[in-house]
Amino acid sequence: MILTKREHACLVLEHEGASLVIDPGGFTAPFAVENLAAIIVTHEHADHVSPEHLDRLLAAAPGPVELFAPGGVAAEHPGYRWTVVEAGQMRAAGPFALAFSGGRHAMIHRSIPIVDNLGVFVNETLYYPGDSYTVPERPVDVLAVPSSAPWLKIGEVMDYLDAVRPRRAFATHERVNSEIGQRMANQRIQQVTEQHGGTFVALEAGDSLELD
Repeated sequence: MILTKREHACLVLEHEGASLVIDPGGFTAPFAVENLAAIIVTHEHADHVSPEHLDRLLAAAPGPVELFAPGGVAAEHPGYRWTVVEAGQMRAAGPFALAFSGGRHAMIHRSIPIVDNLGVFVNETLYYPGDSYTVPERPVDVLAVPSSAPWLKIGEVMDYLDAVRPRRAFATHERVNSEIGQRMANQRIQQVTEQHGGTFVALEAGDSLELD
């Protein structure tokens, strides 16, 4: 399985001739994939889901595409045929086995409503929590860890890594950081990952990583 990081929170996975897209949002530049099997949207915020991306990806797909999301996304974007999923559920799309967890977005501020958010385990290898600090119930080979956000401080990210202890980790959700700020975040993520014997991988948009 090959992972390609796109800008901000968007990831593309390729496996056995099919593609899976996660969180194609408004901070991500247009991109193309081959043989799209499914799209996962972790929550309804615009930096994680964009109708422009959905329309373009679906129009280019050679066949039916599964759309997985929590109920808040389906309510916010009713013009699509969503498969609504909840924490604890498992689904399959082509060669991708998906296990969903979590349920709620991390708090931004007490005055801002907390929306639905689901993390996802892909083929028991990659875990992506969306905008949350959900600790999965199984060991994590590769963790896509958010590195900057209005709801996040780097000390909490370090605590999250200390709890998950992935074998490999890379930073996502970085577009709100300056170049210097992201370098600092990467150093902290690397520090905790390596403390537990893991490896930090610095991925820029367009970089790929072999997961198997």
